[in-house]
Amino acid sequence: MHLLLGSLGSGEATRCLVFSSILEVMQANQLNVEYFFRLLYNCFHGACYGSSGFEGFSAWLAHVWIWITGVGYALSVIGLFIIVYALVRLFELREREEKYYSTLLIPPGAEGGTHPRWEHIQSLAEGASPSGWREAIIEADIMLDEMLTRQGYVGAGVGEKLKAADPAKFRTLQDAWEAHKVRNQIAHEGSSFNIPETLARRTIARFEAVFREFKVI
Repeated sequence: MHLLLGSLGSGEATRCLVFSSILEVMQANQLNVEYFFRLLYNCFHGACYGSSGFEGFSAWLAHVWIWITGVGYALSVIGLFIIVYALVRLFELREREEKYYSTLLIPPGAEGGTHPRWEHIQSLAEGASPSGWREAIIEADIMLDEMLTRQGYVGAGVGEKLKAADPAKFRTLQDAWEAHKVRNQIAHEGSSFNIPETLARRTIARFEAVFREFKVI
């Protein structure tokens, strides 16, 4: 081994000595992987034993590692600011959405009035229970079905009756469709559908817009 090192240049001899030391350590420790990585870590920080010519290279690696660490911290801070900004914007959007959909959509010229059945639906919708919200939407959809029947629409269900509706004579037709879609989701998923409060209020507001257009309430 020493004869082979003597025939090599100083740089190559240094590298061979380092790798020879690593192999000897791995054999002595029965291929202890943790010890091997610890040795590499020490080399990066200029602590490779048996290698004087490798100190400059290991010092350079340690310097590069410091730069990589600094850049990593800087990117982490930037990423944190981006996440915080996105969360703030998301909360602002949710707040504006809640204010918008909490306002009932009433078509122009609609007349107000009292309707015991609708008041019961509203009481369920204004509660804090998701099961109450689901029940309110289902009851409102039943009212919608009955209203469409009285208006002369024919079909096996709300969906078929809405398909036969004329948008020119049914200004809130899209509201009826969107509300009925939520009702279908509740019917298919049942109690496993954890409806958000915002969606529940929005759906009830759509039903109310339809009922006020046709003066049901």
